[in-house]
Amino acid sequence: MDLIDQPAALLPGDVRMPLLGFGTWQATGQAGYEAVLAALDTGYRHVDTATMYGNEREVGRAVQESGLRREDVFITTKLPSNRVGQERATLEASLEALGVDHVDLWLIHWPPSSSADSIPLWRELLAARDENLTRAIGVSNYSTGQIDELIQSTEENPAVNQIEWSPALYDRQRHAELRDRGVVLEGYSPFKTSDLSDPVLTRIAGAHGVSPAQVVLRWHIDHEIVAIPKSVTPERITANFDVFHFSLTAEEMRDIDALGNA
Repeated sequence: MDLIDQPAALLPGDVRMPLLGFGTWQATGQAGYEAVLAALDTGYRHVDTATMYGNEREVGRAVQESGLRREDVFITTKLPSNRVGQERATLEASLEALGVDHVDLWLIHWPPSSSADSIPLWRELLAARDENLTRAIGVSNYSTGQIDELIQSTEENPAVNQIEWSPALYDRQRHAELRDRGVVLEGYSPFKTSDLSDPVLTRIAGAHGVSPAQVVLRWHIDHEIVAIPKSVTPERITANFDVFHFSLTAEEMRDIDALGNA
């Protein structure tokens, strides 16, 4: 399944971000390289890394050796919030490690500890985007109030907010707040915070002949929320991508949403 065929969120500038990506946190060294290569071979066209993961070189090598064209892989990396004043050097180091001349999405990994740094940090991301070093920019682990501060100061909305997300963490209001601001919700750790033995998930999985984990990922996709499951196990990497042959009914979506209010 090529990039163009996968369900995607549309970011500013007509940037297509696949709703299913491959997370690489803790996937380092040779195992990390092999996991990313396996993911790309399976069909993933969206890879999520970060400066602090220490694996950008392995991710870049896997992308280059996958045989895919650069424009067919959506690459995200993240800026540590303690790099205030070193934003450009940090991004240039990421690009060098990844072996690319731009990333598709650059995020501020966490809100800076000093709120006074928030706007200068964001302005550096805007500058990098305007110089085509990244196609889109956003944030991670930001509250709605922190996002509003960026918007009010610069009139520029983050394209994405990457936050911990799963059925158990479902928050209709937060999802709506981001959508109302034109910010795509990207969820990480979809399984870590899920009870995959929950009767609701197992019942729905049984109805579709899939696993509860696959139901969790399909729930993200049907909500148009980006999911980035991570694994270094080839079988699980493949299973996590095998979620495009079924979809959830409106009733099933409501039942899963209700897990967040339990």
